[in-house]
Amino acid sequence: MSKTILLDTHTWIWLNEGVVDKFSESVIECIEKSFLERQLLVSSISIWEIGMLTSKGRLSFRDSCQEWINRALKVPGITLIQLEPSIAIHSSYLAGDFYADPADRIIVATAQKKNATLLTADKKILEYGSKGYLKVLSLNS
Repeated sequence: MSKTILLDTHTWIWLNEGVVDKFSESVIECIEKSFLERQLLVSSISIWEIGMLTSKGRLSFRDSCQEWINRALKVPGITLIQLEPSIAIHSSYLAGDFYADPADRIIVATAQKKNATLLTADKKILEYGSKGYLKVLSLNS
């Protein structure tokens, strides 16, 4: 596994909200190591995804969405990866039969372009990784 970990949107939320019971002990150790080495990444599309979820009432925080994002981005050891042109284009040409969700496509492309392991509970992404297209880490690994 790559020491660089890209957090899927839900894993970033759960970590920031302290919902660590969703993660196995070995995954927590991997996260801590990546965090200490400043190799813990978040895609900028996750900010959009969180905004969409809160605007639709499917997710809520004690503070506003903007305040939550501002606080989550200030956590030392987390690096925000911008949507670079190469990632955007790569997301349009993913190998295999990856489904059409634009945010997931960008997150997968970000992990691939940054040579990172994607930490996720998303079954479709985990299946895609099991076919060898992507380095993935399940929360239960």
